[in-house]
Amino acid sequence: MGVEQIMRDGFQAARQYQQHWAAWRAAAKSGSKAPEPRRDLQLDTLVEILDKKRVIHIHSYRADEILMFVKLAKEFGFTVATFQHVLEGYKVADAIASIGAGGSTFSDWWGYKMEALDAIPTNGAIMHKAGVLMTFNSDSDELARRLNTEAAKAVKYGGLAETEALKFVTINAAKQLRIDHRVGSLEVGKDADFVIWNDNPLSTQARAEETWIDGRRYFDLGTDAGLRESANRERERLVAKALPMRQARLNMARPGNGEGSSAPSSASPAPSSVSALMEYLAFQNWLHQSSHYRDGYWSGGQWHECTEDGR
Repeated sequence: MGVEQIMRDGFQAARQYQQHWAAWRAAAKSGSKAPEPRRDLQLDTLVEILDKKRVIHIHSYRADEILMFVKLAKEFGFTVATFQHVLEGYKVADAIASIGAGGSTFSDWWGYKMEALDAIPTNGAIMHKAGVLMTFNSDSDELARRLNTEAAKAVKYGGLAETEALKFVTINAAKQLRIDHRVGSLEVGKDADFVIWNDNPLSTQARAEETWIDGRRYFDLGTDAGLRESANRERERLVAKALPMRQARLNMARPGNGEGSSAPSSASPAPSSVSALMEYLAFQNWLHQSSHYRDGYWSGGQWHECTEDGR
């Protein structure tokens, strides 16, 4: 209730602000010397929404909050491009479609918080069949790399055709962002951003062979294999240079060897391979800990960027 009233108050204030400016402009044309109204950048933005110069992408989960914002959109006549997350959109898909809004949901996430308890894996397909322009999103820089297989879940759970499912992560997303004149499909005049796969892109076994951006090839498997081989050779060269120094430091650290020792004692044992292995494992553990921020909250009990749960 409070969220709805705050939004309504904001749009009503924007409407009054818009009328105030219109009255001043009309008076100025008639020769009035009244001072210009004070600019309010926040209200300027809301006025752009009322004038349909700016569209809205609204975060949502539950059916009641979705219906609340549909009601506001009809009341003030603004354009809703997309309901984001919209996990209960399947309950009110007809209302979303009635204002021409799209939906961008998760493929099959559910139960990770109270608002997601009623989420179902057929949500996207049901909304699509009700006439809502649908996409799948990730909320993750990691999962974003594999939205092609997320789209496949619309086939598995919702029974959609493969071509329609693929649109969930290509042209539909471009339409929701109002950039479909440039990206989202292979057409003459567009930006030529595409991937060449060795199999159906909805398959988990598909492998990207080439990636093109703005008509330029940024990745291909052949070049990547050569770069990996070159990197391995460089790594081996650097390790070969570092090992003698590492060996000398290990020798200096042996029991009985002082800082002034010029050579290791012949009675000292050889450096332990077990110790070296433990040092390597400790280093790998550090690397893992330093990259913990990449964990997604869907994995459960893991640290992530939104909270410090599980730390």
